Amino acid sequence: MSDLRAIPSVNKVLEQPEVQALSSYYGRDLVTDQIRKIESFIRQTPTSPAANLESILSELENRLVEFDATRIPRLINATGVILHTNLGRAPLCKAALEAIASQVNGYQALEFDLESGKRGQRGESAEVLLTQLTSAEAALVVNNNASAIMLTLSALLKGKQVAISRGQMVEIGGGFRMPEVFRQSGVKLMEVGTTNRVRLADYQEAIDADAKALLAVHPSNYKISGFAEAPALEKIAALAKSAGILSIFDLGSGALLDTSQFGLAHEPTVQEALAAGFDLICFSGDKLLGGPQSGIILGRADLIAKLKKHQLLRPLRADKLCLIALEATLTQYLYGRALAEIPVWQMLSRSVDSILRQAQYLQNQLGAGALLPGFSTVGGGSLPEETLPTTLLGFSLKPEKMLALLRGGSPAVIARIENGQLVIDPRTIQPDEEEAVLYTLKISLAKLKR
Repeated sequence: MSDLRAIPSVNKVLEQPEVQALSSYYGRDLVTDQIRKIESFIRQTPTSPAANLESILSELENRLVEFDATRIPRLINATGVILHTNLGRAPLCKAALEAIASQVNGYQALEFDLESGKRGQRGESAEVLLTQLTSAEAALVVNNNASAIMLTLSALLKGKQVAISRGQMVEIGGGFRMPEVFRQSGVKLMEVGTTNRVRLADYQEAIDADAKALLAVHPSNYKISGFAEAPALEKIAALAKSAGILSIFDLGSGALLDTSQFGLAHEPTVQEALAAGFDLICFSGDKLLGGPQSGIILGRADLIAKLKKHQLLRPLRADKLCLIALEATLTQYLYGRALAEIPVWQMLSRSVDSILRQAQYLQNQLGAGALLPGFSTVGGGSLPEETLPTTLLGFSLKPEKMLALLRGGSPAVIARIENGQLVIDPRTIQPDEEEAVLYTLKISLAKLKR
């Protein structure tokens, strides 16, 4: 049991040189609050540690370190999953990072028209870039693709019936089901066709039953194969147009470049979706586009104008950091630099030889590990079941324990277990992360051998 008389005053603890140093970093208010909580715990807990200055200082440092640990840590993706949803999806390009760093330390013309000196339109620069790149009539940026769909349906089709293929009633990450997102928008869903087969006649029946829009959802995170059938996107859009109703396409990933050039299946591009004739298309900014989390709506100018006037836009709008990063990312496409500058496309386009050389370098520096043939995946709700050949660096000694040690490293390295071995996939390791990966691997291997 602690001797409560030995508990030093809060002021005495604050006077200690090491506590003054902690206060200069964490702030005096936070440090003082933690000292009071520690001393209160000692008084109320008979089995608490000794009530002396040394034990209080040790506990104080531990608690403050925990505050740093609760922040979102920087880590290294060595899983080979390029768009890893749990790891933040697309890493930002250098231009986006530089744009954020150069612009957020002051004020920006976020909603200010420099020419007129009056209030301007948020996101206008990004929208101009989007229309330039895709030839869309108009564009709107919100905070994610689910928001884009919700805003579109709420503003244009609330209380009306919207037809969608039964095979496209998907569930996205985190247990969010698209049918629920749609219903929250106030629309009445009309499921057409069957899970594996839908025909144009099914959509026509929905139109005859008073559907006011046809909604197509690209299967970006799943695949229906075998005995399956679906009409071409152009035919769905044309049918809606002939009936005088809206056509909307949830494109999902939002690729601006052709993925087939890297040996992958062809992912419908934004440009192709627009050319198919849909009135509006929606997609994510942080998947194959390679930008920040955002939702992008492209299409008819009159419809986009209605979306911009809807009250739901304000809580769904993109913030300044998103818009700055998105503008910088889109500029790389405009200048023809996407393959060279945007990390997602750098990783997709990496040659097998360059990955092999990197795996060999890591192996040589470690003096451990085996080179193994393997496959990387795109991930992030893009190109399901599509893979790219890679070379893995595998470790067979206590893979589960090593996985945990790498996660606990500084920096943390996230790997995967495959066929009973821990494997590192160099495809998703950025060029400036190589030495950090080696450091964490060396420390983890040393701990395994103790």
